[in-house]
Amino acid sequence: MSSRKGRRDAARVVREQMARERRRKRTLWTSVAAVAFLVVAGLIGWSVWSGQRAGDVTVPTGANEAGTGIVAGSGPVTVDVYEDFLCPACKQFEEVTGPTLDQLIAEGTVRVVYHPVAYLNRYSTTQYSTRSSAAAGCAAENGRYRQYAKKLFEAQPAEGGAGLSDDQLTDLAVEAGLDRDGFAACQRDEAFKPWTERLTDEASRSGITGTPTVLVDGEELADRSPDGLRAAVEAAGR
Repeated sequence: MSSRKGRRDAARVVREQMARERRRKRTLWTSVAAVAFLVVAGLIGWSVWSGQRAGDVTVPTGANEAGTGIVAGSGPVTVDVYEDFLCPACKQFEEVTGPTLDQLIAEGTVRVVYHPVAYLNRYSTTQYSTRSSAAAGCAAENGRYRQYAKKLFEAQPAEGGAGLSDDQLTDLAVEAGLDRDGFAACQRDEAFKPWTERLTDEASRSGITGTPTVLVDGEELADRSPDGLRAAVEAAGR
């Protein structure tokens, strides 16, 4: 009897040891699986976050590689134009020197990057600088940035008020050759408002403090007259 009892006790001890070993292995694999899950979840979360960071700004068709301006022309000299559609001096630059820029583009002399920044929201009760810049993004998406920008400057409202209404901005788009319904939908969805905010921030970080600011191959243009622009472009192209 004593011998049988001893064998039973020994067998019980072995079973308990095996059970403990199985529990230990289950705990180990559960921990490994949990760690693996957290790693995978972290990677997925990082990928989603990165995708959101990269894709949170819709850039209009025709933008430069940095997504901070709309490109016109492909000449060897780069001219950057920082403009605000509520800025009276920008309107004057467009009226006086804009045709010269258009001619230089047509000649294949310059590559112009237009940066429609929103610096003057404080002079509007409806953030007109942002609204008009975002609207220009809708025009750029359909290849009509310059045509629309000219209309915006022609119809420029006075500082200190509400600026043009969304309906009026749409009317200008139609005058510039854009489809009314498509443009209105783009504007209503604020498709390019984040883009406007980003390019304005980028301009500020790069040291642009006012509008209009014109750079010829990175050098600020002091004389923004047609002759001054041509002279600077010729010097940069030598």
